[in-house]
Amino acid sequence: MKSMLLLLAFPLLLAAACNDEKKETENKDLLSTDLVTNPASANGTDSTVLKNLPTMDFRDSVFDFGTINEGEVVSHSFEFTNNGKSPLIISSANGSCGCTVADFPHDPLPPGKSSTMNVQFSSAGKHGHQEKTVTINTNSVRGVHFLYIKGEVKNK
Repeated sequence: MKSMLLLLAFPLLLAAACNDEKKETENKDLLSTDLVTNPASANGTDSTVLKNLPTMDFRDSVFDFGTINEGEVVSHSFEFTNNGKSPLIISSANGSCGCTVADFPHDPLPPGKSSTMNVQFSSAGKHGHQEKTVTINTNSVRGVHFLYIKGEVKNK
């Protein structure tokens, strides 16, 4: 009876060990939780934590693409710098509609370093004056940032 229990227990132990190995492999690409700090608590705002957060300072947050023909695709690279004291993490960057797409760096940006966010606008099915927004969520002092592209789309 004991040998039967051992025979049943061995595969379970082996499966559990394999699952732990799989979890380690899955988690290796995740960022450390040490990179995210929240200065707000039930006791108020911790000014020490607040002044050590990253920043996301854009050279320019508005791009006017002028006049284009319907169906054209325009893109622009927005330059930004982390002037804060800890790594900047961009968790998402979403366009105000499906015609506007942002490509952003997925790795933490160290303090003092610069990078770009590429925004692409497709004018297919659009005409007239266009104004689109990209909403960016970060761990910066401001948290949420906005980029704007605008211009005129002529009918075909």
